[in-house]
Amino acid sequence: MGTTNINRRDWIRKSVLTAGGAMALPYIGLAETPRVPLLLDTEGNAVYSPFFKEYLPKNPAVLPELSAKLNANENPYGPSPMAVEAFKNSATGGNRYAWKELFQLVEKIATYEGVESKNIMMGPGSSDLLEKTAMVFFMNGGNVVSADPAYMSLIRVAESVGATWKPVPLKDDWSHDLKAMEEAIDDDTKLVYICNPNNPTGTMTDATELLDFCSRVSEKVPVFVDEAYLWFLEEEDQKSMVDLVKEGKDVIIARTYSKIHGMAGLRVGYVVALEETLGRIQKITRGGMGITLPSVYAAMAAMDDAAFIEKSRTLNAECREYVYKSLDKMGIEYVPSYTSFLIFPIEMQGNDFLEKMTELKVGVRAFQFMGKNWCRVSMGTMDEMKMFTAALSKVLV
Repeated sequence: MGTTNINRRDWIRKSVLTAGGAMALPYIGLAETPRVPLLLDTEGNAVYSPFFKEYLPKNPAVLPELSAKLNANENPYGPSPMAVEAFKNSATGGNRYAWKELFQLVEKIATYEGVESKNIMMGPGSSDLLEKTAMVFFMNGGNVVSADPAYMSLIRVAESVGATWKPVPLKDDWSHDLKAMEEAIDDDTKLVYICNPNNPTGTMTDATELLDFCSRVSEKVPVFVDEAYLWFLEEEDQKSMVDLVKEGKDVIIARTYSKIHGMAGLRVGYVVALEETLGRIQKITRGGMGITLPSVYAAMAAMDDAAFIEKSRTLNAECREYVYKSLDKMGIEYVPSYTSFLIFPIEMQGNDFLEKMTELKVGVRAFQFMGKNWCRVSMGTMDEMKMFTAALSKVLV
């Protein structure tokens, strides 16, 4: 994927419906999508950059009940039994605010991350914290540098409050082009955003190279590293950027309980950052205010359930391997994944693909990267993945 120079403002004017095409996504329940209007092309698909668009269902309001919901990177096994029990036991306290309990969770997280509690900010999921960061950093304009394709939550909110996005295409091996991203930084850059492992591609950027990049670049501009999927790696491979915060670097690291902990519907996430950086964000939000008391207890219990975390990691890897082998048999190349989802090219129009898969009651996502169509499928249970591969063999015949 080579870099292509293009005037983003001219591209938007030529390729996208503006006032009539901006809309609030009506199928928010299908995916992890930011709560801001989308730019749509003339066919009603979401256009993010000259290189990156998403195909949307034609009529999401009447989608059938799915037998395999594989379109939102949800953990099919969670929450953990310990988290469920803690949630149930604390539900009767739902008439109380969770401030004391939230402090306990913050202390527990700080100990786990090896930082001080002042370096932790809670939120109802990590996407909420990405979006709040975007509101604060870009309320007076500026630009955000990120990969393309990327997870769009922070970027879309940044654009909605007046920022411009400087997308840098991923390299041919699907890793972040750190050199080009650094070169893209200018006097108006307010933040660099990196998702590693990356969503929607499932790919990794070398941790050693990323550590060096974040350490140097954060001396010029803050760097936000989204590590939502890092816990799906084996423990010895989980190279977080948190140590940079301990060194006083202006790096923000996001984590979530929505993925390996299986708590997407319970809404708990956090960021690790310098105290002064969190102070900027906290001027407009009390991040923990959006977390319910039972969810706080569930999160604390989830952290202690090592068996469930290992189960999620192991079963996710088994399902991924099953899909790899199934795609190999179909003669379909795929991009090896480090996450709870994977992508592969599809030789058909994205909307048609979605419609045919949905008719078979299998939910997936469809994107266009660099002019080529791709499916992104989340890992469900093994039974769900067998439904997926059976449907895929019918659709792509």
